[in-house]
Amino acid sequence: MNQDYIKPDNWSIIEEGFDADSVKSSESLFSIGNGAMGQRANFEENYSGKTFQGSYIAGIYYPDKTKVGWWKNGYPEYFAKVLNAPNWIGIDIEINGENLDLAKCKTINNFRRELNMKEGWYRRSFDATLLNGTEVLVNVVRFLSLELDEVGVINYEITPLNKDARIVYKPYIDAGVHNEDANWEEKFWEPLDVKHNENEAFVTARTFKTHFITTTFMQNSILLNDKNQNITPEKKEHNKEKIQFEYVINVAKGEKSAIQKIGGYTVSLNHENTYVGAENVIKSALNKGYNQLLQDQITAWAKIWEMSDITIDGDVKAQQGIRFNIFQLNQTYLGKDSRLNIGPKGFTGEKYGGSTYWDTEAYCIPFYMATKDQQVARNLLTYRFNQLDKAIENAEKNLGFKNGAALYPMVTMNGEECHNEWEITFEEIHRNGAIAFAIYNYYRFTGDYSYIPEKGLEVLIGIARFWHQRANFSTNKNQYVILGVTGPNEYENNVNNNFYTNYIAKWCIDYTYEQIQKVAIEYPSDHKRIIEKVKLSDAELQEWKKVADNMYFPYSEEHQIYLQQDGFLDKELVRVTDLDKSQRPINQKWSWDRILRSPYIKQADVLQCFYFFEDHFSKEELKRNFEFYESFTVHESSLSPCVHSIQAAVLDKMDMAYTFYLRTSRLDLDDYNKEVEEGCHITSMAGTWMSIVEGFGGMRVKNDALHFSPKIPKEWNGYSFKINFRNQILKVSIQKNETAFSLEGSKEISVFVNGTEILVEPNSLVTV
Repeated sequence: MNQDYIKPDNWSIIEEGFDADSVKSSESLFSIGNGAMGQRANFEENYSGKTFQGSYIAGIYYPDKTKVGWWKNGYPEYFAKVLNAPNWIGIDIEINGENLDLAKCKTINNFRRELNMKEGWYRRSFDATLLNGTEVLVNVVRFLSLELDEVGVINYEITPLNKDARIVYKPYIDAGVHNEDANWEEKFWEPLDVKHNENEAFVTARTFKTHFITTTFMQNSILLNDKNQNITPEKKEHNKEKIQFEYVINVAKGEKSAIQKIGGYTVSLNHENTYVGAENVIKSALNKGYNQLLQDQITAWAKIWEMSDITIDGDVKAQQGIRFNIFQLNQTYLGKDSRLNIGPKGFTGEKYGGSTYWDTEAYCIPFYMATKDQQVARNLLTYRFNQLDKAIENAEKNLGFKNGAALYPMVTMNGEECHNEWEITFEEIHRNGAIAFAIYNYYRFTGDYSYIPEKGLEVLIGIARFWHQRANFSTNKNQYVILGVTGPNEYENNVNNNFYTNYIAKWCIDYTYEQIQKVAIEYPSDHKRIIEKVKLSDAELQEWKKVADNMYFPYSEEHQIYLQQDGFLDKELVRVTDLDKSQRPINQKWSWDRILRSPYIKQADVLQCFYFFEDHFSKEELKRNFEFYESFTVHESSLSPCVHSIQAAVLDKMDMAYTFYLRTSRLDLDDYNKEVEEGCHITSMAGTWMSIVEGFGGMRVKNDALHFSPKIPKEWNGYSFKINFRNQILKVSIQKNETAFSLEGSKEISVFVNGTEILVEPNSLVTV
């Protein structure tokens, strides 16, 4: 049974009624972010029930020393933790001498949360009767400004309902936070300084080891019936890591009091003096004022939605799902800063650590290319170019590779590998292929080749050198093999000849070889510079080709399918439909040994290969492989259902495509994998976008043109999306019996619908 307390709504995530058991899940689902920072939807006031406190700042991390039972050579020395940042949202509240705590109230009625995705704010309201008999109505609005991205704002209103009340607001900022997932129970923050003046306070702290400096700040105003009372705190208490103010206000029954709290962070990544930076940020926020900040927020989100919205007509749950995914992607990464990337939990939790996985290249780049300016995707590629030296060091230090072979990390913050499970760190090497594929995908979509001679070719050469050295010649097979790997399906470790890994290795070498030839002809000076820098010879290129041209791929003649890896058919092939439902999810019910011996697939890597290289295979091959592997796939990876949805649509299995779409779009909202309280699955949300645009819309880029093969689930009346293709914005609207195109741009564009060319002119509607 999935959770189902989130109310269906086109534009909002809504929870009605207070349930202590869902607090941690809601803290994830109602998280807010603005690309620079984010936080879980923790209550501002003290809550003594079960909660998972979390605020996060983009780019700030801590290298937590690896904890393993048995140290092996080459283990990463640390796991880069996404840091729980100092808390700025806290406001303890006392009403007629009693603390407000939802775990201890006599009654709680009309409890409601709303995350308004259209306008980018979060609201919580309830009326509660305290143990002392005072009844109050509480209404809290919170948002993180897109305009001033170091600023968050809280408007916390309390109205006494049955008697007058003496209300004490006690706002605080606190650097005495810890990570729930700390390996050694260490504190990650060292407090440096506490300052305050009138209604402002500042706590400056530094991370141990990485020495990021952060000033957490707050500024408070007390209002009565919407009028600022211009009062200063009656008390200020602080220690070396926390400062708390105390404001007292007497409120008559039925009158509305409020505290407006401006808070946030200035960090040493962006400021020489974070304290001075914080003072200036507060000034900017006060100059605008609460109402203007909120209006700016609504305007900024309207602009994001203008380009990235997908509309679905006739299916509220499907509509809510896709908007939640698009909203969270934009909360996590807006592409303003090429030092940042897209962490798999974004700003919603600590799990996984690191800020960059192969998810960025395999799943996220298509979304950002199509819904933003191409510079955003280019920034994501540049991020990897900037870490090439570390990738070369990684291959040399951990694998003994030579000559500039590059192994990009599975998980990273600064280019160093910081994932501490060996079967992933050293074996899940397919991530190298996704990074090369993203370079190809960027050029295919944007037509901007300049990235390759400027930066991309060096990355491709490092990756091709890695694959050349990682493969070895098998005299038994008389072909090159790749041994001891983990594919995207992490329910198989240390296998030989994983089909996806072998295939992408061959493709990387072939693609790099082609680009070297192309750059030599079209960009001779770049070619000369790069070849001299990396010392690449013709003899080495011929060695690469030998590996690529003679790569081994496991195949079953009996089933006419590619085998996921050598020996897959030796397993006891019990299909998922014959697996007792009480055993799911198997990753929470079974031992690792039992999972590894089973045929069950976390995400099908053969199908991942068919997704990337669709035009290398026939539709019949896809059908055979899809039908075989789908029957063993448990989809316990968040990255799995979207690929299956796209391929089911290609194969006209529309009921299946729709089921997978709902699963990927509502993975967190419906908590399919029973883990949403740890945070949302941000990177797989880009896969949800792909399942509509590439799955149902059938969008592909071939020979510099957009192709569509539109399909529509029977549950929908219609859907629409926009694509920024080479600085021309194309809107695609698909109904049951027609597809319409309109264009915002200066010149006409040719698109293909089911193979037929259609000319779309600017500011006109073409219906097919």
